[in-house]
Amino acid sequence: MSNSKPDNAALHALFGGTFDPIHYGHLRPVEALAQEVGLQHIILLPNHVPPHRPQPEASPAQRLKMVELAIEGNPLFSVDERELRRTSPSYTIETLEQLREELGKDIPLAFIFGQDTLLTLHTWNHWESILSYCHLLVCARPGYPRQLATPELQQWLEEHLTTQPEKLGQQPNGLIYLAHTPLLDISATEIRERQSTGRSCDDLLPPGVQKYIHQQGLYR
Repeated sequence: MSNSKPDNAALHALFGGTFDPIHYGHLRPVEALAQEVGLQHIILLPNHVPPHRPQPEASPAQRLKMVELAIEGNPLFSVDERELRRTSPSYTIETLEQLREELGKDIPLAFIFGQDTLLTLHTWNHWESILSYCHLLVCARPGYPRQLATPELQQWLEEHLTTQPEKLGQQPNGLIYLAHTPLLDISATEIRERQSTGRSCDDLLPPGVQKYIHQQGLYR
């Protein structure tokens, strides 16, 4: 990493998702984010029962295996299984509370998601408390507006916004950074549709994940 890049080695970063299946639209933007922000490590956090989305087609064990295959040999990533072990809905705030207890109050912690999620963050359980636990790193997504839904939400965003990624490693929580990550228009829905009609997904997801999907007979 060149000297012009921020060094946020102390910053713990989480990236949650249903990962049904995990694909390049998940992996490549967060790899670019790691370069942009100076992240040394990203913890992937597969959801068990996502409260805001349809239930996954693949089982928790299958989704975990696909994540493990996707990050095999890539030291940037690890996987945290805590949400998959839950039997209740996966609320991000509860996971952040747990991690804060484990890390202590002074370690910088960030939660990664896309612009589409930022636009609906105000519908999350105890969303207004999230910045008390972590920073938010927001990956750009194609086709989604940059402005939030109301003037009040936009003001909240602007009050916490930073354009200096090095600041993320200098305090434990409270900042929002809008990243300049690549716009990859890949969706798990498209992958499932291609699988069901026998079309190739080589350009959409890692080879190990594609092989596992075929072995398991998923998304047919």
